[in-house]
Amino acid sequence: MQLVPVTQMLKAAEKGGYGIGSFSARNTYLIDAVLKGAQETKAPVIVQISANEFNWFDVTAKEFADRFYEVHGRYQGQAALHLDHTKDMDIIKAAIDAGFQSVMIDASQKSFEDNIAITREVVEYAHAKNVEVEAELGKIGATDKIETDNDESLYTDPAEVEEFVAKTGVDTLAVSIGTAHGVYPVKNPKIDLERLAQIRKRVSIPLVLHGGSGLPPETVQAAITIPGGGVSKINIATDLEQAFLGSLGCQRKTNREIWQMDEKALAEAAEAVQRVVEDKIKNFLLWKG
Repeated sequence: MQLVPVTQMLKAAEKGGYGIGSFSARNTYLIDAVLKGAQETKAPVIVQISANEFNWFDVTAKEFADRFYEVHGRYQGQAALHLDHTKDMDIIKAAIDAGFQSVMIDASQKSFEDNIAITREVVEYAHAKNVEVEAELGKIGATDKIETDNDESLYTDPAEVEEFVAKTGVDTLAVSIGTAHGVYPVKNPKIDLERLAQIRKRVSIPLVLHGGSGLPPETVQAAITIPGGGVSKINIATDLEQAFLGSLGCQRKTNREIWQMDEKALAEAAEAVQRVVEDKIKNFLLWKG
């Protein structure tokens, strides 16, 4: 696959009215499954992993990047390697050294001023090495924290986005509009599309939707196609892990443990993940390639 900058992919997606799937492989074995799914659909794709996933699966940035660069040339299309949610500058530096093309600094739990300062530091470091940066404004929680009432106080404030982007120089922005990480306890969580439209009016950089797993297609598509261009990067993680572990019939295992499992069972589980990737690209992300 041809390696291209994340923002190049996302700007093309915004113009084309589709979204780019940013799939968390979570272990090095599944990188192939994500790339193969993208090849089969002829879609551009982002392969990602987060700092938490480094811990959960006992894999390093270098191990993950090395596998990505080892196999990406076997497949056709466009691809990029992205580091998802990370709060630690040392992890970001390790990922950049390993070859990640894009990194996310998540200082959204900090004050607005501190979020700007921390993000700006990462942007200055990353841009000097030709690496792009995603940041988050507003707080994207976990699905087990969703309340019966809305929690709009955590959502991205459209009035803040222009100042945040201008002062940080960030390349892409993850927005909080009602999605969450994990498995949703309700069938179709309410997404604040009007808030998204107001954000888009204020900034032109690509927007990112976290918590894409479990959302109905019409919800994702509405967020992609708002007037003026909506989100163009959609993060999907939990759906892939559920397909993988469901096929294997086991609980979460480390990266090393996965590679030591039965080859036939692993291949079948990877095919299940590939099917999820293809389904998301074709039926969620409005890809028409």
